Amino acid sequence: MSRKEITPRELTLNPFTAIGDDWMLITAGNEKSFNTMTASWGGMGILWNKPVVFCFLRPQRYTLEFVEANDLFTLSIFNHDIYKKELSYCGSRSGRDVDKVKETGLTPLFPDGTVAFDEAHTVLTVRKLYKQDFDPACFIDSSLETNYPQKDYHRMFIGEIVKAYTK
Repeated sequence: MSRKEITPRELTLNPFTAIGDDWMLITAGNEKSFNTMTASWGGMGILWNKPVVFCFLRPQRYTLEFVEANDLFTLSIFNHDIYKKELSYCGSRSGRDVDKVKETGLTPLFPDGTVAFDEAHTVLTVRKLYKQDFDPACFIDSSLETNYPQKDYHRMFIGEIVKAYTK
């Protein structure tokens, strides 16, 4: 992998634009079997004295099975202007039905025993620390329910950034 490893504190990306505007792929698995999905919800910060990310997966997402089955997952952060078509495809198709790598032409990498993508400008290898399903009874702002017309509440994962790579 032709990347520079940096510490999480050396990251210079803005999480609001990196996640909300540029998008990322959440990927889990290994060289034999993996899946990826586009995400534009999440965040980064410090929790439990560790550099962490938090991300959200709906229960019907195929990628959830891979995140659940593995200790590590990656976040591959892209330049949305360049990779909008590929990211849109990965977010609108299920890996149960299509080969996302074949269809998008994205190049998988296998850092740290997991899977990421070469075209990403930043790759974070993440170790799961905590998970919890959203409970609608905990919504203080009831308007948030409009995000869940099918009652398919997200599962939140908090993970420690154990490696960070930039191009």
